[in-house]
Amino acid sequence: MSAVIENHHEDHHHGPAKGITRWLYTTNHKDIGTLYLWFSFAMFLIGGAMAMVIRAELFQPGMQIVEPEFYNQMITLHGLIMIFGGVMPAFVGLANWLVPMMIGAPDMALPRMNNLSFWILPFAFFILLSSLFMEGGAPNFGWTFYAPLSTTYAPPSVTFFIFSVHIMGASSIMGAINVVVTIMNMRAPGVDLMKMPLFVWSWLITAYLLIAVMPVLAGAVTMMLMDIHFGTSFFNAAGGGDPVLFQHIFWFFGHPEVYIMILPAFGIVSHIIETFSRKQLFGYSSMVWAMLSIAILSFVVWAHHMFTVGLPLAAEIFFMWATMLIAVPTGVKVFNWVATMFRGSITFETPMLFAIAFVVLFTIGGLSGLMLAIVPADFQYHDTYFVVAHFHYVLVPGSIFSIMAAVYYWIPKWSGNMYDERLGKLHFWLSFAGVNITFFPQHFIGLAGMPRRYPDYALQFADWNMVSSVGAFLFGFSQILFLFIVLKTVMGGKKATGQVWEGAKGLEWTVASPAPYHTFSTPPKID
Repeated sequence: MSAVIENHHEDHHHGPAKGITRWLYTTNHKDIGTLYLWFSFAMFLIGGAMAMVIRAELFQPGMQIVEPEFYNQMITLHGLIMIFGGVMPAFVGLANWLVPMMIGAPDMALPRMNNLSFWILPFAFFILLSSLFMEGGAPNFGWTFYAPLSTTYAPPSVTFFIFSVHIMGASSIMGAINVVVTIMNMRAPGVDLMKMPLFVWSWLITAYLLIAVMPVLAGAVTMMLMDIHFGTSFFNAAGGGDPVLFQHIFWFFGHPEVYIMILPAFGIVSHIIETFSRKQLFGYSSMVWAMLSIAILSFVVWAHHMFTVGLPLAAEIFFMWATMLIAVPTGVKVFNWVATMFRGSITFETPMLFAIAFVVLFTIGGLSGLMLAIVPADFQYHDTYFVVAHFHYVLVPGSIFSIMAAVYYWIPKWSGNMYDERLGKLHFWLSFAGVNITFFPQHFIGLAGMPRRYPDYALQFADWNMVSSVGAFLFGFSQILFLFIVLKTVMGGKKATGQVWEGAKGLEWTVASPAPYHTFSTPPKID
């Protein structure tokens, strides 16, 4: 097997091209994975800078630093960039790197489409960010872009925002089709569905979700475009439309979307906990079924974002119970992770620290979600900082911690060098402290009634907002350390072995570190 790889490496045609053209024209899954990961990191930093503006404004009550109008633009762009430019491309980058290696495939099934699906992203975000410099400023209606705010009362740049969302959606659909086709058609002999690593399973399910809901988002933004420019009234009550219809369409996309951003994280964390507990994962098949259940249920819970719009009682009860039901498969997953760690021979390397923090903090975020699922309670919590605390506890320690854990876990395999463990642990503890200091107090100010998306607030919320802002700056600036660690690892360091981690299992650990440019030109045999 290794001989095959080495021969290929000597043959000039099979190595990467030189210079910039390598990256522009590449069809290699590893190169495209790397592009996605770097792009996502750049977007994290831009979205993070916007969060810093938001938290600087909220440091003290009163209007401090920015105009209310600009504050709203920051809120909107921060949400859009973090979701569509940060979390999702990072997971797609990880899928590109890892899925072919985990199933013993030579590459992704549709390499040219793979290249296209990445290269349209920078243009999408260039269009979105350029709206900051347009007359009337960037979109200012929040990342959920509710009509009529985003249609009748929107700044002129909304058309560019619609175009940008269309391109992001197209990229996501192409990426998802590619993942499905790769997993279904290119598994090495012996890799049955129930023998696939959980990360591959999580991405297979995620890809189906993406293919199902991205067109819904495309429909919503196209209807907005029609309302703005072509005189239709989909969301305008004066013309016989309904603004609540927009919310239904948006959240039918939006709720599966939040599971798109967490399912790959479940896969990553399963691998890491298994490795550093030095035990087989507890309950593999129940993990698969739990992910499938979560994905199916994610389609019937969307209206829990809309309890306050005047739904009929029957609908409110249905969506309340459906939302509560999703907690069951999620609880199964948490139980399995804890059971895997139980009596394991655990060591606390950086990826494991992030994975354990994920389990604990994601559970907190999940439980505050269950509180929001209770209709009468939601009437009080809706549109307060409690909601902000809930979804940031799920997205930051959930999605973003798992992405960081994945980078620490697999970067020795990608670069051939070990990262600096001391710096990694420092980065973890700073991030852990930062996240909790930022978002935990937001539960309190939310329960006390502070509304979200306002640049100013009443005096009684001042202390906790100050604490929250200090935490946010700590978390934000500790990511510069992360950038330094990644660059330092890529540049050089202690050489990694092929195995890297003593407890690691799976095909990607059978190849050399750094992983050769072309892996598995002859498929590996799995017993």
